[in-house]
Amino acid sequence: MRFVHPWMLVLVLLVPVAGAFWTFLRARSETRLRAIVAPSLQRRLLPNRPKTFLVQAILLLSGLALCLFAAARPQWGHSTQVVAAKSRNVVVALDVSRSMLADDVRPNRLERAKADIADLVDSLEGDRCALVAFRQKGALLCPLTTDRAFLRAALESATPDSAPRGETDLGAAIRTALQALDPAMDDHNAIILVSDGGDLRNNAFAYAHAAKKRGIPIFTVGLGDPSRESTIPDSSGKGVQMFKGQPVKVRLEEDALRKIAVESGGRYVPLATAGTAETTLGAIYRRFLRQVAAQEQAEEEELRATERFGIFLAPGLMLVLAAALLSRGRFAGKLRRSLAASVDMG
Repeated sequence: MRFVHPWMLVLVLLVPVAGAFWTFLRARSETRLRAIVAPSLQRRLLPNRPKTFLVQAILLLSGLALCLFAAARPQWGHSTQVVAAKSRNVVVALDVSRSMLADDVRPNRLERAKADIADLVDSLEGDRCALVAFRQKGALLCPLTTDRAFLRAALESATPDSAPRGETDLGAAIRTALQALDPAMDDHNAIILVSDGGDLRNNAFAYAHAAKKRGIPIFTVGLGDPSRESTIPDSSGKGVQMFKGQPVKVRLEEDALRKIAVESGGRYVPLATAGTAETTLGAIYRRFLRQVAAQEQAEEEELRATERFGIFLAPGLMLVLAAALLSRGRFAGKLRRSLAASVDMG
């Protein structure tokens, strides 16, 4: 026998203590009433007679003990259950470099990416998702989880300060994403890389090849306008970033993103500069990743421990109800009348 919540057994052990304390309070109350109530009224005002009280206490305490024991969820034996196979695990790697602050996508690339990732979160439906932010290195902001609220909170907090400063390294993003995925589940793993394509280290292809060897496709998502350059704000947010007296200009660099997708067996998808229902991450997820996941989600048999709490919960509730019927209070009177009415109707 095992228990899902073994700490509840401590409360079971406290039931006799509660019974002793209840007996003490009753005896003290009865002594005080006898001192101030006339003998002719004692029968009506005093609590139940000792024998009745003893039966009531045994019923109530036994019922509480059984209910608490049931709350510990005892399990023994095993049964075969049909369960769904492992769901897909998706790591979203988000570029938070300063080039993502360019406003060729409104309000800027980073905020557009966060809005689209939020749309992706709404499309998960049971799949687990993790979030990585990267610049020079990758930082795991949220491990694999099905908790959408926690994932959204991590996403909303993502800023250029969420990852170490330095030259943008797409390879570091892929490496961190691979580390977040369990190799034992590689048949169900995928990576979504959201970036403007700037890669100043040029080692992403080696990690894309490593992902391919593990059977993990990388879906690269290009954000920005590839046809024109855009400036980025400076650290104050009021001016333009300058380098050697010239404004820093960036554009969407698609070549690196395409090569990563091809090398890993994934797909490159450019997001339109104006949001449409067909170019959101949620739509991309439903179109590509969910198709693969649906092929892998099959039913399989699994041995699981059998829950036995019902064996103890039902008699426990019946004993508590029986103890209530022995009470001289209003509840017991109403309960007796209800039961009598039920019998007459039957």
